[in-house]
Amino acid sequence: TVLSFEVEGEESHVNRIVDGVKLFSYVPNIGDSRSLIVNPARITHREVPERYRLSAGVNDNLLRLSIGLENPADLIADLDQAIAGAY
Repeated sequence: TVLSFEVEGEESHVNRIVDGVKLFSYVPNIGDSRSLIVNPARITHREVPERYRLSAGVNDNLLRLSIGLENPADLIADLDQAIAGAY
């Protein structure tokens, strides 16, 4: 499963969430057996001009997850603690 969501606040909040997760790996590929997290505006879409990126819904506060084989409750707890730590 791949999903995206936006977080409130500034880019620093996004960075703190990405840095705060323990189970998710920060890599741009999807379809791995491990759960992955990425901020597309800085990785997969970094060379796309801002106006095109924004028109496609890829803003600076967007996070994308690719869910792997880990326990779902563990992944939710990991995201919860990272988001709480970011704010």
